[in-house]
Amino acid sequence: MTLETKRDVLKKALDFFVMYGIEQSINYDLKRYQYLSEYDAALPDDLPVIPKAVSEWIKECKHRNVTLADTLCMEMRPENVRNWMAFKDGDVANDFDRAGYLRKQDLMASAWVLGVWRVEETGEIVKLEAEK
Repeated sequence: MTLETKRDVLKKALDFFVMYGIEQSINYDLKRYQYLSEYDAALPDDLPVIPKAVSEWIKECKHRNVTLADTLCMEMRPENVRNWMAFKDGDVANDFDRAGYLRKQDLMASAWVLGVWRVEETGEIVKLEAEK
């Protein structure tokens, strides 16, 4: 595993192109800065992918200033979100089901924290704007 960020790798790639064949011009630094700025503003490659019901639940909770802990709380979730989170057979969970449940909680928490996610059914990217 590397400790480089994607931005570090992009910088190295841009510098590589200059060193090996792309002529550096006066505009290079300006273009380099522009690309790096666009990269910084771009969304992450690995957005959480969640069902529409979970997307709507997160939006509602954020709008009502509900905490992440309460959003993840089983008793507070609407039925359709509970069904997505539920164990496969509805019986006592085995290790596989528990792992799947925890992955779904992680997905939901990631979407909450990032404030951006992809809706599974439509592919739509939802980005919550910070309230002012």
